[in-house]
Amino acid sequence: MSGSDFQHEIIHQSLSWEQLVANIKWDTDGLVPAIVQDQDSKQVLMMAYMNQESLKRSLDSQETWFWSRSRQEYWHKGGTSGNTQQITSLSYDCDGDTLLVMVHANGPACHTGRISCFYNEVNEVDNQSTFNNNEQPSTTPLDSGKDRFAILAELEQMIADRDRDRPEGAYTTYLFEKGIDKILKKVGEETAETIIAAKNQDNDELRYEVSDLIYHLLVLLQERKLPLDDVLAELDRRHERPRKD
Repeated sequence: MSGSDFQHEIIHQSLSWEQLVANIKWDTDGLVPAIVQDQDSKQVLMMAYMNQESLKRSLDSQETWFWSRSRQEYWHKGGTSGNTQQITSLSYDCDGDTLLVMVHANGPACHTGRISCFYNEVNEVDNQSTFNNNEQPSTTPLDSGKDRFAILAELEQMIADRDRDRPEGAYTTYLFEKGIDKILKKVGEETAETIIAAKNQDNDELRYEVSDLIYHLLVLLQERKLPLDDVLAELDRRHERPRKD
């Protein structure tokens, strides 16, 4: 399928670019959420935002382009990792406020190396809980009986496994193969994005960016073969409490 045929199919024959743009309900920032789904498996891979320019770039290149709200720049999915997404179709919902992008994925969609960003499965929800007036639910993600920091150990082990096995197409593999300079660049970028999210007073974005930063810091520790336990021991040493007689 040629680029022109592809655009013709997506824009539904008689629908012009101007009409397509007019039919989409862009938010106050000129953005619309785009859900990316695998054409073959039908698995939902990720959600990101497009504006008019990134939508046009996606149609022109036949690969997904998005707008980063934190970095305030366009990003081509897979432009650095190689995990590009070849668009097979694009549609919008009945309200025109969400895009659905069907793709052939050339590798994992998630920066963690997972196929899909939607891997946090909710097995049980307490639907009996009630909140009075303006009371907000707790944001603590783990049960009190669980180790709050178990995920760090699991993530550290996963990163070590990636370093050892170097599975093809994994983002972590890409970082290790590019080496220390690339890893340091990502740590710097995620630090900057964390600062921007905090400055914007957006806790949802801050949670996301801090998670990215912690992940890349763990990759850096693995690259330097410095165990996380050594860092925790250093923190413990610095904050050692006075002993009681």
